[in-house]
Amino acid sequence: MDKAKFQYGWLIKFVLAAILLAAGILMKIYEVDVVYATTGIGIVIFSLVRVVPLMKTLKKEVLRTINLIEIIFDTIMGGLMIWVVFSGRSDEAFWRGIYGYLLAVFFYARGLIYFISSHFFGEKSEGVKFWFHVFCISVAPALLVLTILGDPGQIISTLGWLVLFIAVGGGGYLAYDGGGGYKKYREQSKRLNEGKTVVKERPVEKELPRAEAEAEKQLPAS
Repeated sequence: MDKAKFQYGWLIKFVLAAILLAAGILMKIYEVDVVYATTGIGIVIFSLVRVVPLMKTLKKEVLRTINLIEIIFDTIMGGLMIWVVFSGRSDEAFWRGIYGYLLAVFFYARGLIYFISSHFFGEKSEGVKFWFHVFCISVAPALLVLTILGDPGQIISTLGWLVLFIAVGGGGYLAYDGGGGYKKYREQSKRLNEGKTVVKERPVEKELPRAEAEAEKQLPAS
């Protein structure tokens, strides 16, 4: 008998869609807290998951050292953002103001290290990664200027709308994909309930060859 496959992935996607949509809505209700927490957790995850692959694949020791310093610095920065949220300090003017500076430093450091690695140490890269780091090193000064000249809360509000858009889009996709999985699940359940029609085959009667039958008839009776 074949092993039963896991058929409830659609249910997990429905749950994740609900969580994602709820998070997006809460983003606008508790904007500062959620933006701070999302950014901090994102930076920490982005930093830690890169440690082992980078250390194993970078060929030059100086590149490993530079990237490790960046990872440690980013992890501390992300942890600080998470601490600000859970300590209840995210509404304080100082932490609202410093958010833009932290984000600008994060993007600028990432872009700068990438281009240093490419230009001075010959680290090759693909086109998508190149343009992503062009974006990083371009958006950092813009964030810095907006933080200095404008309202620091405007950056948080803009990111709040961006995360809400991503949450709604991602939740909608998960719900749609889960709906397709649920449809397949119901079709399989239908086939299971209908069962298989068993067709009985008629027994095949074996007949003696004609030559043998004629020979038996011509034999004299004893």
